[in-house]
Amino acid sequence: MAYSKVTLTIFVFSCAFLLTTGLKNAVINLDETNWTDMLNGEWMVEFYAPWCPACKALESVWKDFGTWSEDLSIKVAKVDVTVSPGLSGRFMVTALPTIFHVLNGEFRQYKGSRDKDTFISFIEDKKWKLVEPVPSWKSPASIQMSIVSGFFRLSQILRQIHTQLMEDFGLPTWGSYLIFAVGTIFLGALLGFLLVCCIDLIYPPKTTGKVNDIKSKVDKKADKNSGDELADEDIKDDLIDDQEKDENNSQSDSEVKEKAGSNPNSPVVKKRKPRKE
Repeated sequence: MAYSKVTLTIFVFSCAFLLTTGLKNAVINLDETNWTDMLNGEWMVEFYAPWCPACKALESVWKDFGTWSEDLSIKVAKVDVTVSPGLSGRFMVTALPTIFHVLNGEFRQYKGSRDKDTFISFIEDKKWKLVEPVPSWKSPASIQMSIVSGFFRLSQILRQIHTQLMEDFGLPTWGSYLIFAVGTIFLGALLGFLLVCCIDLIYPPKTTGKVNDIKSKVDKKADKNSGDELADEDIKDDLIDDQEKDENNSQSDSEVKEKAGSNPNSPVVKKRKPRKE
């Protein structure tokens, strides 16, 4: 009877110890649905991939570091970029593993040694103050990075469709690429058409110039009998004046030639007409 009580007591304490250890070892998993939780409080977040050798080497260290989260008054989390590709685009993760320190929506990338003591010192000694925060235009919470995140998610969807076309439907690689090319051309043409329609709605073409031209033509036709006669008379007067000028010029040239013929040594000099003032 006493033996059973001792066994029961040991069992209870063992369960309590394992439960406490398990809770302390728990590292929060973040994804597309709950990543905004890191905007409140202080966090250390690791971006990893299951196939990454460096991430596998850091896994045990990161779990061990997670046991210190309560003592450091922080939260330790991790993000699988293969499950949440949008977050890799939002945080511009270009290498794995990548670690971020987050304090109330202010992001800093950790670039120190990847061991537990260095992580603890980074938080306890507030060494994160020596690291420049991510600029506002690159902040993962900004609108532009949300757009980038959408493109990353779209690329992941297209990759899955490409894999499905080859594996489930047996299409060759070039066949899948051809389908994507035709779809891209069609989508580009559709977006271009919509863009032109939006521009026409915002900035409609001006028609006042054409209307004025039509009105002027109508006015000319209406005044044809009166206006054209006056214009014809002016043209006739100008022609007559030009003919008289040509005759006078020809007469003066002939007189000059006759004078030059009487005196062969004298040069031919043409008189310059006086300018009309």
